[in-house]
Amino acid sequence: MRLRVPRPGFPWSAPEVPAGLERPAVERRIGSDYDTSWARRPLARHVRLLLLEGPIRLGVHALAAPEREGQDRLDALRGPLIFASNHHSHLDAPLLLTSIPEPWRHRMVVAAAADYFFANRFGAAVSALAIGAIPIERTKVERRSAERAAALISDGWSLLIFPEGGRSADGWGRGHRGGAAYLALRCAVPVVPVHVEGTGRIFGKGAKRPSPGTSRVTFGAALRPGDGESATRFAGRIEGAVAALADEAATDWWSARRRAAKGESPSLTGPEGNSWRRIWALGDRRGPQTRAAPRTAWPRF
Repeated sequence: MRLRVPRPGFPWSAPEVPAGLERPAVERRIGSDYDTSWARRPLARHVRLLLLEGPIRLGVHALAAPEREGQDRLDALRGPLIFASNHHSHLDAPLLLTSIPEPWRHRMVVAAAADYFFANRFGAAVSALAIGAIPIERTKVERRSAERAAALISDGWSLLIFPEGGRSADGWGRGHRGGAAYLALRCAVPVVPVHVEGTGRIFGKGAKRPSPGTSRVTFGAALRPGDGESATRFAGRIEGAVAALADEAATDWWSARRRAAKGESPSLTGPEGNSWRRIWALGDRRGPQTRAAPRTAWPRF
């Protein structure tokens, strides 16, 4: 004879809904609804500091041997900034978080895809704690994502965003979306264009495991929207600035500046056509082979 164990009742289990009443909608706590405010409290910030300056920095150095250029272009800047970078790898965010100098590095949030990094509670918690990620919808236009990012910028937090909306699949970039430009216009903060080179070869989209190599991070001069400039037009200028930095990393500063002044910087998105043609046109974009010693300064909260 099988004994029937009674189910525990409220409050140990969800309350039953009487017949005839509509069952209330279950509150989502993942995806774009995930609350990351706990990850910006003092204890979580100190844990993230230890992670970034310890295992994450060591891992980035071992895998990517980064060389960093243009950090002096940030010297005259104050207050929160929006860092807008191209995107080739999941390694990009850790690389940039260990490359962006103080005072922005440890007061930074990262715009991360809600459908990928916040798909479950464990992944969401790890992303929010380790890199300060906040969920951003990339599959649809959602005002709440923009409101969340704008509120944090207004509160003094800087933002790292990848305006392409996803990682490159073939080494070429993707056209910029308007998120960075919209937030810059709304919050009246500068946008710093950033170009990352080499991470696609180390741990590109579809790779099963990383392959150690070299990388380069190049920071550009801050951009500000002009009077009456639309978000669409400003987004085009940001994309052009990142393209000029890619040209600078592939050639030299003087030649890249001349082409940028003439509006002749090579496109980030590459030529249209078959995949073999795009791969051929991409060429061998090997990064620097020397390792730069990291400059680590313990920050103050």
